[in-house]
Amino acid sequence: MHDDPLHSALFTDLYELTMAEAYDAEAMNKQAVFELFFRKLPAGRNFCVAAGIDELLTYLESLHFSEDDISYLKGRMLFSDRFLERIRKLRFTGDVYAVPEGTVVFPNEPIVQVVAPVIEAQLIETFAINQLHVQTVLASKAVRVVTAAAGRTVVDFGSRRAHGVDAALKAARASYLVGAAGTSLVLAGKQYGIPIFGTMAHSYIQAHDDEAVAFEAFARLFPETTLLVDTYDTIQGIRKAIGLVRKLGDRTRVRAVRLDSGDIGTLARQSRQLLDEAGLQHVQIFVSSELDERCIAELLAGGAPIDGFGVGTRMVVSDDAPHLDIVYKLVEYDGRGRIKLSPRKVLYPGRKQTFRQYQDGRMIGDIVGRHDEKLAGTSLLQPVMVNGRRTAAGRVDLEEARANAKREIAALPDAVRCLDHADPPYPVGVSDRLQSDLNDLRMKQERS
Repeated sequence: MHDDPLHSALFTDLYELTMAEAYDAEAMNKQAVFELFFRKLPAGRNFCVAAGIDELLTYLESLHFSEDDISYLKGRMLFSDRFLERIRKLRFTGDVYAVPEGTVVFPNEPIVQVVAPVIEAQLIETFAINQLHVQTVLASKAVRVVTAAAGRTVVDFGSRRAHGVDAALKAARASYLVGAAGTSLVLAGKQYGIPIFGTMAHSYIQAHDDEAVAFEAFARLFPETTLLVDTYDTIQGIRKAIGLVRKLGDRTRVRAVRLDSGDIGTLARQSRQLLDEAGLQHVQIFVSSELDERCIAELLAGGAPIDGFGVGTRMVVSDDAPHLDIVYKLVEYDGRGRIKLSPRKVLYPGRKQTFRQYQDGRMIGDIVGRHDEKLAGTSLLQPVMVNGRRTAAGRVDLEEARANAKREIAALPDAVRCLDHADPPYPVGVSDRLQSDLNDLRMKQERS
């Protein structure tokens, strides 16, 4: 029997456990503050969309080491019996602050802030980075695809080429979060309540001796269907689809034809003309085939009459920006701010808050300050877990998060929301008090 990694306390790097025993041996388990953020945007990105927070809270709610986990660790001959007995009783008892899922975020802004005994906070680092990373990367790619589609339907078609089962599920969720209409992945539909979509594969057409026969058999069984018309010859496939609609009349309600190969723009125009001439203006054109935001934008800029896009591999692996420099850093221990002075990785001390400023409903800039400052703007970090239990703010469902993402994206400056690099970038500053805290600790460190 294999452990479910989404609920296993052993989904952690070894050094988290060895540090935990070292803390325990030194009687160091006072309150710590860790913050999760990313240092820089990937090339070509103007913003990211925070995702994965709900998964983290679910993990924390059930965090524990099973007897099988303890037995495994004991067999490694690394840990003392005293430490193993301590973690046998471990539960997460801390507080978590986070931006609402679907919030637009920028470099060096805390996405999640964990306030807990240092051993608890340390042990969850691997899982926190893993889930916030994959889901934020995928949501930040998918939002570009949805933006390029300019209100047209986008459906996640990428599960078969995602990097594993969990990544496929998270890609479906992340794309729906930022505005996709749904997914082809049935398990994601069941697990997250996402609308599921499907057409047919070329194999179904090939299994029949005649394309028209295949269309008719499928349409009789599923009247409101989408017909895949490019197995042999796209234009001939369109003509056969038109013939089928005429033959079956009210017994079928073909909703769309799907193009999956060739010169998509040209074929879409030719298909639209044939459908319109046949009086089938209601039949939509849905396309797939190696799409991403740039392909979609180019097709629409060229006037291609496309109503929807099935987007697969390039979206679910975020092929142009497959990783994000997300980190989880200690910023406070026992009430005292902690810093890091590594080149290009300077860490500001203490608990923080991000204050987002608006003008006429549009974001105009963020300030990262101390958590106890009262600065102009909307405070992004909200308490989502207190004493190991979710708050009301931590119980937001996917539909609420999706609505939040829609508001957030609409509030972006046009230059930041667009696909091209924003110059200048969205402004993120640091408060005078936070800068002063860093300077004071830097001087103290240099004198020591």
